[in-house]
Amino acid sequence: MRRDEPGMIPDEAVELVNRVRLGYVATVAKDNTPNLSPKGSVFAMDSDHLVFADIRSPGTVENLRSNPIVEINVVDAISRRGYRFRGAATILEEGDELEDIIAAYKTRNLKSEINVAVKIKVETVSEIRSPLYDLGISEEDIRDSFKDKN
Repeated sequence: MRRDEPGMIPDEAVELVNRVRLGYVATVAKDNTPNLSPKGSVFAMDSDHLVFADIRSPGTVENLRSNPIVEINVVDAISRRGYRFRGAATILEEGDELEDIIAAYKTRNLKSEINVAVKIKVETVSEIRSPLYDLGISEEDIRDSFKDKN
């Protein structure tokens, strides 16, 4: 599903999202309170769009119906690096695009039933990095430190 021309999402962010798959999705409820929900189904459709499945997301999807603006954070906990994605969501409840997304999930071994998917047109991307990198500590040392603690 990946296009060849460059898009909003850098290749290294696409790789991280598709490897980590767990994203934290932030929406705003009708009463203007924040809603943060982990989604283990996040993947990059292409270099401009992220998607997640509505498996147990009734609050998230309902929030997006009234306000489609969303932020998704995907972080590799071991390397302490990741990305923040902001954009507008489209709720897919039927049609060929939803069927294509469901087929893509089957290749990723997602076993849950999917009736709705949320597609995000990414408008901004920013990197998330631990302050340890500012101290000159390498990713390899950060990974080794994580292994030593476990």
